[in-house]
Amino acid sequence: MPKRSRREPRNEQGIELGEKLKAKLEAAKSMLPPKLYEELYEKISKGTDLTMEQKIEAVERTVRRYVESMVQPGEPVGVTAAQSIGEPGTQMTLRTFHYAGLMEFDVTLGLPRLIEIVDAKHEPSTPLMRIYLEDKYANDLEKAKEIARSIEYTTIGNVINSVDYTLGDRTLVVRLDPEMMEDRGVTVDMVVEALERLKLGDVEKGEENTVLLHVSESVLPDESLTDLRAYEDIKNKIIKGYVKGIKGIRRAVIQERTDDKTGKREYVIVAEGSNLSEVMKIDGVDITRIDTNNIYEIAETLGIEAARNAIIREIMDVLQNSGLDVDIRHVMLVADLMTWTGKVRQIGRLGVVGEKPSVLARAAFEVTVNQLYEAAVKGEEERFAGVTESIIAGLPPRVGTGIVLLSLGVNALKSPSQLSQAEGAQQ
Repeated sequence: MPKRSRREPRNEQGIELGEKLKAKLEAAKSMLPPKLYEELYEKISKGTDLTMEQKIEAVERTVRRYVESMVQPGEPVGVTAAQSIGEPGTQMTLRTFHYAGLMEFDVTLGLPRLIEIVDAKHEPSTPLMRIYLEDKYANDLEKAKEIARSIEYTTIGNVINSVDYTLGDRTLVVRLDPEMMEDRGVTVDMVVEALERLKLGDVEKGEENTVLLHVSESVLPDESLTDLRAYEDIKNKIIKGYVKGIKGIRRAVIQERTDDKTGKREYVIVAEGSNLSEVMKIDGVDITRIDTNNIYEIAETLGIEAARNAIIREIMDVLQNSGLDVDIRHVMLVADLMTWTGKVRQIGRLGVVGEKPSVLARAAFEVTVNQLYEAAVKGEEERFAGVTESIIAGLPPRVGTGIVLLSLGVNALKSPSQLSQAEGAQQ
């Protein structure tokens, strides 16, 4: 009969603990969110300095902490979210900041930006885009310059020094600025084409960076040859003439950035202005990483889920830039409330609050008299189902312990002797 090794019991115990850990992980998988479970599994697998007992304890603690953090039935999550965002909001700054590293860009941060987001403004006060390039162009400065020049909205006024004219003469002289033309990537031929598109008259190249415009008689009749205002109107049309670029993109600057996680360096185009749908059509742009702070553009181009994610990201950026620590779940609730109908709505009387079924809740927010008057005309009913209207009426709000409605029968109020007398009378 062979002798048993002394290590066998230890091996059996190890197998038992391994099976127990496997069972714990299986149970955790059904309870934890996929991302949290994957992170836990990865750390448990790589935790070589942990014993099997410690790994089992780590899984148990993770599940316990997750269950403890779950919202209890009846929890007033809306009030909690409002307090959690509103209180730190009182510490936010009211200034407009310069964009980091780009002194020519102003970016609205702090409280004004937070108000813009929750009010669902169609156009941010300082629209901004971050345009990333495809991997093959990420380190190509010349390609970055080419894309930046192609998207920058350029008018004739951006590349000229002056427009000269003499009263009584239909010929206007457009004097070009060679430095600005080189900076914007504009040629003389492009300016000539832009002037021809205006259909003001015949265009020809002049000498020494000039272009001549012979205004037609239909645009400048004989009686207007001495009218200064007529000449100024033509000059303004020339200055506003479109040369190239994407509408809405006023300026584009190239910045070199380093990814904190991978250490990879790449060129990023930061644009003042926003036009997501048109920029995505540019060859060489990485459409999976393009970014804008215009929520409505994101909703129209990429859909409501993308807009929801953008609201969360923008609010969290504002809070973190102000040095405030707010749990992302409160912000997620606000974003859900703004987008669950399929459209971006503001949190105000023209959006979320204005669509509440409760008359008193709407009246408590803004334009009280008008809300009550309109509700009276329409014959609306107040059911006191929400928190605001219940507090106004002095009723316990239906949250927390107030969510439980307890009914008590008449018999429960009678004494045992009264009940026995009643039963005897029935017999």
